[in-house]
Amino acid sequence: MIEYWHNPRCSKSRAGLALLQDRGAEVTVRRYLEDAPSADELRAVLSRLGIPAIEMMRRGEARFKELGLSRETPEEALVHAMAENPILIERPIGITTDKAAIGRPPETLLTLL
Repeated sequence: MIEYWHNPRCSKSRAGLALLQDRGAEVTVRRYLEDAPSADELRAVLSRLGIPAIEMMRRGEARFKELGLSRETPEEALVHAMAENPILIERPIGITTDKAAIGRPPETLLTLL
């Protein structure tokens, strides 16, 4: 089972979902903009990804700049910013019980199969 953090307005997110479904993966879609992950959920995904929070953020988003965030912002502050502003979360993200992948490019999601 793959939990898929999806934004249907994003072409990469749509492509990643189609790729997984075409491979027969069992996918549960979570529209993370409407059902924002908690700080604890974000920490768990970051642990599975093995990356710092800044690498899971959309740094080009206007909200990132509005909040005054940067690479120097403490990790916990970045996690809380994503929990409070899910638009900052890079998309798409596929999550299993033991690993996760950011679908940039979408083929990266195949590592979850």
